[in-house]
Amino acid sequence: MKAAVFDTYVTKKNGRLMHFDIITKEGLALENVLKYGREYLNLKGEEGQVLSSKECSFCHIERALPEVESSILNKGYYILEMEGC
Repeated sequence: MKAAVFDTYVTKKNGRLMHFDIITKEGLALENVLKYGREYLNLKGEEGQVLSSKECSFCHIERALPEVESSILNKGYYILEMEGC
């Protein structure tokens, strides 16, 4: 499966920066990608933090690893946590 990677930086409630990738199936509308990002932020206790096209931008297309593909097929997205998550 080809997957789209969106590079995302969100300021947490404590002022620190979260850096993570939102990985979805190729061709998904940005509106849906942002919805998935907000869902993730809610799970992390960061609900209400700003997440728009300014904080989340398309990066590249890649072949999804099995774990990533499974998550995309089950819930629509995969989050790759990088910094401050």
